[in-house]
Amino acid sequence: MTNIYELTAPCHFGMEAVLKREIVDLGYDVTATENGRVTFAGDAEAVARANVWLRTAERVLLNVGKFRAESFEELFEKTAALPWEEFLPRDSRFWVTKATSINSKLFSPSDIQSIMKKAMVRRMGQHYGLERFEETGAEYPVRVFLHNDEVTVSLDTSGNSLHKRGYRTETAKAPITETLAAALIMLTPWHKDRILVDPFCGSGTFCIEAAMMAANMAPGMNREFLSQEWDGIVPKKHWYNTLDEAEELKDLSVETDIQGYDIDPEVLRRARVNAAQAGVAEMIHLQQRDVAQLSHPKRYGFLITNPPYGERLKADEGIAQLYRTLGERFRQLDDWSLFLITAFEDAERCIGRKADKNRKIYNGMMKTYFYQFLGKKPPKRRETEQK
Repeated sequence: MTNIYELTAPCHFGMEAVLKREIVDLGYDVTATENGRVTFAGDAEAVARANVWLRTAERVLLNVGKFRAESFEELFEKTAALPWEEFLPRDSRFWVTKATSINSKLFSPSDIQSIMKKAMVRRMGQHYGLERFEETGAEYPVRVFLHNDEVTVSLDTSGNSLHKRGYRTETAKAPITETLAAALIMLTPWHKDRILVDPFCGSGTFCIEAAMMAANMAPGMNREFLSQEWDGIVPKKHWYNTLDEAEELKDLSVETDIQGYDIDPEVLRRARVNAAQAGVAEMIHLQQRDVAQLSHPKRYGFLITNPPYGERLKADEGIAQLYRTLGERFRQLDDWSLFLITAFEDAERCIGRKADKNRKIYNGMMKTYFYQFLGKKPPKRRETEQK
């Protein structure tokens, strides 16, 4: 009989709809959507496929159990009542790696972590007949989330956050994470047959993520995950099958026009290294160019970018001029769209146009806005062919 697990994928706040669409496209049923979290049902193979294929999730959690706890005694007893032996082998290394508490009576992360570890040891000790655990085997980190006194206990199947694709060994100042860059691109109507330019490309994240999407390259195909060692939960064959599928579906021959510009030659060098390590260097044109030189002869392109914010935001005249220049160059482009994430509060005024849409996004702890200045849609292909 196939085990069906409840899996939860955390994501950036505000990106739940994008992640939900990804999960449905992978073929799994979404059972709940909350702030920064999407829960879905899946078998052991789903653990492997979600880790390898999801572009906008931060990690994939396998839920062991849920219960209500308003005291540490309740937390201990109900944690000890969970069927840990169904997930953790005798030699496993297990610990509570993170506890998050929102609007709950239990709020001390260190106390929650300590009490739950003791409860797990008691349950495992009773099952395996051990008083002491060597913990020499595979790692099984536990994450616990308390919200309104409801406790969700999960195993972290990913290990390192999924934004760590493995390609970005060279970073520029104030980089945007790979998962957030992917989510922002997916919020736009950009498609691989449309032009994409990042005039402040930095370490190349927007360009690389777009190229990986265009080539249908699985974001996790070149990294490892903790649950690859969990033979009792995810058999090795599922990882082999998932990685074989990713290799077969990848298409590096796709024609696309993705360009990244930056004024700093050292930053561009780092972007080239990252693009090469991602396997998409041939798909991206990177060039040293000031934003004042931004131009393109074709129509209906996309500017998607993470421009500098400045240290003192409003007070920084240099930053204001940068945004004015971006606005001037954008107006010279023929029916293009501009999408930018920034914490600069005068962005719209300096660009010279009110955004058609904007969305508040927390980039780390910084409140930013994703401004969307929409250009005309290109005519449908049939109309173009008739002219």
